[in-house]
Amino acid sequence: MKNKYVFRSHISERQFRDIIRYFSIDMEASTIALLTGISTNSLRKILKAVRLRLFKICEQEDHCHESIFECDQSYFGARRVRGVRGRGSKGKTIVFGIYDRRRESVYTRVIKQVDSKTILKVIKAVVTCSSTIYTDGFRSYIPLKKNRYLHHETVEHGRNEFARNEVHVNGIENFWGITKISMMKRKGFKGSSFLLHLKECEFRFNHRHSNIYHFLLSIFRKCPLKLY
Repeated sequence: MKNKYVFRSHISERQFRDIIRYFSIDMEASTIALLTGISTNSLRKILKAVRLRLFKICEQEDHCHESIFECDQSYFGARRVRGVRGRGSKGKTIVFGIYDRRRESVYTRVIKQVDSKTILKVIKAVVTCSSTIYTDGFRSYIPLKKNRYLHHETVEHGRNEFARNEVHVNGIENFWGITKISMMKRKGFKGSSFLLHLKECEFRFNHRHSNIYHFLLSIFRKCPLKLY
């Protein structure tokens, strides 16, 4: 069936546009399948291809420039892991996030551990040394100034300090809240599926002032989807 949005498609262009319209308003897959008359398995394959494209879009965007950034990490997974107390990351997925205040956009990266070396590697890929960085007082951020990030200021959450004039990380924490609500609504994800949904949340946040439906259709018309 000829479809300018999808290579070798077995669905019509109208059905695909309906899928993207419902996807754009963050409708659940089971509801989209019901409304479009497409089988759940076929729909999941299509949505996976859409999310893979969103992942590529997020990774290809130019993030490295001078700005005011907020950096923070968050833990995704069960609220409590048996045998682990406090902030332990065992059994959870750690995500490092960088919020750009000027562009009001966010960049995320799944990391294995929260140490200075790992955090610096992500920051250097996005933040120029002349930029301003705001973080909490977590010890892994201490080496930033030694690595030429001289405009680094912190708020001490451990001392109940959450904002000091312009020094705060409310922007990235707002994104964490939105993302965790989205993950909870779908009862969580595992493995590569988690990464795709994380990047979907990043894409939605960064394009929240745009018409996502029209944006995606224009992208898929220029470069049709391949169903994997």
